[in-house]
Amino acid sequence: MSAIVYRVGHDLELDLVINLYQESTLGERRPIHDRDCMAAMIRNANLVVTAWEEDRLVGIARSLSDFAYCTYLSDLAVRRSHQRRGIGRELVRRTREAGGRAQIILLAAPAAVEYYPRLGFIRHPQAWILPAEASGQ
Repeated sequence: MSAIVYRVGHDLELDLVINLYQESTLGERRPIHDRDCMAAMIRNANLVVTAWEEDRLVGIARSLSDFAYCTYLSDLAVRRSHQRRGIGRELVRRTREAGGRAQIILLAAPAAVEYYPRLGFIRHPQAWILPAEASGQ
């Protein structure tokens, strides 16, 4: 296996991103069949850290950050074939580093609830979600 190289930036080929989401468990909960939405998700994220094995995208941490107080880590995805190699942990570490003083906030997928405490995350019971359909959009 080749070494993993990490990059910061959201200038990514959409098909590579969609393929990564399909090959991770995150594809089940993201609009991977809506190319316009996926393109906007990548384009509008202001902090994206990716993991590459040669020219293959193997991981992504997609976030929104003010680089001072909070960074919302909206997506953390690693190809199933590359999981359990520390790639997710390193993506989070690099996101935190690039986010300045900001704390990282995320909503865990059901399958990842036990993963985040191992990275030092603390459960926060006062989180709320207002789905788009409930807000009249």
